[in-house]
Amino acid sequence: MSLEHFIDEAISPWMRDDGPESDIVLSSRIRLARNFADIPYPLIADEGKLEEIHDFFQEKYEHQSFQNHEEFEFISISDLTGVEKHVLVEKHLISPHLVKYSDEAAALISQNEQISVMINEEDHLRIQLYYPGLQLGKALEDAFAFDDWLEEKVDYAFDEMRGYLTCCPTNVGTGLRASVMMHLPGLTMTKQINRIIPAINQLGFVVRGIYGEGSEALGNIFQVSNQITLGKSEEDIVSDLESIVNQLIGHERNARSILMKQSELTLEDRIYRSYGVLEYSRIINATEAARCISNVRLGIDLGIIKHTSRNILNELMVLIQPGFLQHFAKKNLTANERDVLRASLIRERLELEK
Repeated sequence: MSLEHFIDEAISPWMRDDGPESDIVLSSRIRLARNFADIPYPLIADEGKLEEIHDFFQEKYEHQSFQNHEEFEFISISDLTGVEKHVLVEKHLISPHLVKYSDEAAALISQNEQISVMINEEDHLRIQLYYPGLQLGKALEDAFAFDDWLEEKVDYAFDEMRGYLTCCPTNVGTGLRASVMMHLPGLTMTKQINRIIPAINQLGFVVRGIYGEGSEALGNIFQVSNQITLGKSEEDIVSDLESIVNQLIGHERNARSILMKQSELTLEDRIYRSYGVLEYSRIINATEAARCISNVRLGIDLGIIKHTSRNILNELMVLIQPGFLQHFAKKNLTANERDVLRASLIRERLELEK
């Protein structure tokens, strides 16, 4: 296994399986923030302390196995090229923030890319675990087991009254961020999403774009996550988020049904036009590609397009990103060159589906 294993394929192995509610919920993620008890947070720690943590994880966990997650790969961020960093961010294996932190930032990634541990980000450890579809409970169960496995060798910063201590006060307590990635074209087309997002925010949850804080909802993909980490158990946080997500699923399905009943021909025209743009374009930018991919995915879910697999959205949404395009080309590309290569890769991918 090597770095190439993670950046050559657009889609992670775990994403090839469907999960519950996969027509709307792309993935469930549990993220735990943890810190060493006797070392200052990364923002104020000196390079020597951060190097200690970097070297500790490389020595103790590189090529180790946990349950069915074999051969963890240890990657020092400073060893990566700019394009390689972009690809890992685009696949959600590391965060955009990790590449901005110290030279001692690193990542520990399982072979199936289901578990990744970011080292020396805002906190000493950011543990991520993914499942396809809506499987927050199972993801939490596995995240706890993995957390216990790490804790056998790490003394966490923990306070009996406040819980896990973290760099940002908003993560103190459980240190848990549970999030779900959802495809919501029906709510977007009917403009109901503009009313729903503020209502969700008032309940202590937040709706963001595909790459988290500050990102856009590219391709009608929204990330829904908890904001409150203190005063609730992990199980209660996950249960509350699942309740919100289930309501969103109901609203999305209802919106799709209304669109089919009230404007089926218009919807079909939109979907087939998008398919045509993807199939025949010679130049296409990321925003237009994401919009068309979203429409095609909706067409697949509604049974309008039958010869293309649902997982195409997951794969194409990474294929169209700047980092992956430049990695594929093995060189830096101008914006126009990326638009040309993007169109070419999409055409090739759709041809394989026929």
